[in-house]
Amino acid sequence: MREILGRRRRLRFRRRGRPARLDAALTCATAWQWPVLPGVGSKAAGGRGGRGCACPDPECAVPGAHPFDPGLLAATTDERMVRWWWANRPTAPILLATGGRAPCALSLPAVAAARALAELDRMGVRLGPVVATPTRWSLLVAPYDLERLGELLYAQDWVPSSLRFHGEGGYLVLPPSEVGAGQVRWERAPSLEPRPRPHGKSPVASSAAPWLPDVGAVLDALVEASSGAPDGGSRLAY
Repeated sequence: MREILGRRRRLRFRRRGRPARLDAALTCATAWQWPVLPGVGSKAAGGRGGRGCACPDPECAVPGAHPFDPGLLAATTDERMVRWWWANRPTAPILLATGGRAPCALSLPAVAAARALAELDRMGVRLGPVVATPTRWSLLVAPYDLERLGELLYAQDWVPSSLRFHGEGGYLVLPPSEVGAGQVRWERAPSLEPRPRPHGKSPVASSAAPWLPDVGAVLDALVEASSGAPDGGSRLAY
């Protein structure tokens, strides 16, 4: 009887865990053309509670939420490769390789990001997908290169010190992954928009990737939202 119950529990785990990660990875890679790869994953942190990283580094700063084997350069949109990865590692986190033709992102500590989103909503700023982890939230934006980012930062008198940029050569963990810090979720889900037809005809459904805002617009809005704290500092400080 115990053996039968154990099998049922394992089957329920496969039905819950494997399709969700695999389906999400396939959507990113094949429908949206976002290059992905499996993250290293996490394991129980012996004697300390919580979860640690499956990589060899006992002091890993981002447990479970980084590439290891394969490395970041292996990120792909190839369906067969994605299926093979998650068939062998069904609980692996989904990592997006940012930059190039893929989305980039700006991220803030979770508390500051929640305040920022509320303020940007009040300002009427349109945002794209937002990925939330227990520690940081990432605002996805259209691809940018280092030269463009440098020009944008140079034009600002000041930017929040807690703001991070995820561009070419970087990565982000995507939902519905689970890493050492906890569950990864969409705070703002990706939005697919109708594609307008030429000559004023009715719009048709689009198979393109989710809409992404320009990095300059989001950066300007974050800087504006973070300024004007009573003490002269940042309202979005860590």
